[in-house]
Amino acid sequence: MSTAVKTQGEVTAAKRGIQPHHRRGLSDHAIRNWFIWPTMVLLIAINVFPLIYSLYLSFTNYSAIKKSPPVWIAFDNFARVLSDEKMWFYFSTTGKYVLFTVALQLLLGFMFALLVREKFFGSGMVTTLILVPMMLSPVVAGLFWKLMYNPSFGYLNYLLGFENPKLAPDWLASRWAGKPLPGLALWAVMMVDIWMWTPFVMLLILSGLKAIPDYLYEAAAIDRASSWFQFRRITLPQVAPLVLIALLFRTIEAFQKSFDLVMGLTGGGPGEQTEVVAVNIYRQAFQGQWQTGRASALAYMVLIIVIAVSNLYIRNLNRMKGS
Repeated sequence: MSTAVKTQGEVTAAKRGIQPHHRRGLSDHAIRNWFIWPTMVLLIAINVFPLIYSLYLSFTNYSAIKKSPPVWIAFDNFARVLSDEKMWFYFSTTGKYVLFTVALQLLLGFMFALLVREKFFGSGMVTTLILVPMMLSPVVAGLFWKLMYNPSFGYLNYLLGFENPKLAPDWLASRWAGKPLPGLALWAVMMVDIWMWTPFVMLLILSGLKAIPDYLYEAAAIDRASSWFQFRRITLPQVAPLVLIALLFRTIEAFQKSFDLVMGLTGGGPGEQTEVVAVNIYRQAFQGQWQTGRASALAYMVLIIVIAVSNLYIRNLNRMKGS
């Protein structure tokens, strides 16, 4: 019946001079290409091309403010970076920054994860308050803590009991009671980094803790195993892969992306005490020096170090998964 009606409709349309129109939609392959190729072109334009171009510039004496084209100088930029005595100081400062911040974030993140895993009254509110620092922009957090560290009206010294500003520590100037105290500014920056990113480590470890089956703890309790034995034999091995992932992410972030927090707090001072490698790259590339080629070479050296450290983490992670 439907075929007859359709045929009659087509005959009526033909008598009126109307041609039947057949809609033809895009195939799945065409739709997939329409979504993939623009994204690929955008990623290449934003990420791949600058990466390759900066690699080329690292072998030249190019400066962004000069009108002259880049001149190939091979490995001279890398040799100058390695022969610069100050550069080793910047790398040692960065190493201290990464080591202490990542270690304390791991320790505190594990403690907070164990705390939040246990259900108690107001646990949801406590978890939300712990996660708030991670949601802030590093620049905003830097400016916020810069006011907190102020020796005249900052709340931190007041909470620590230093009511006299002359006797209170000037955290970001590395001075205490008017006397120099080297390293205080670096510790002040590290405290903010730990405050910001401990919740991130806590979230990763908490996801691993919640994935541990309850019957493992029940069997251990039946065998009268102590809490330390349960932590060492059950908890720690189960969450170890996620701990390594947290270490990997935070090591990369602390090594490469500490620029905004340091600049927001100290600007690299005082006396270059908090000038990590990321800040030095910025100074060489833009702030007065405009040595684009040398800054690119230093950036690639940092990239090589990060890749090497990441490979160590990934190897250990694969071994844990295999075992």
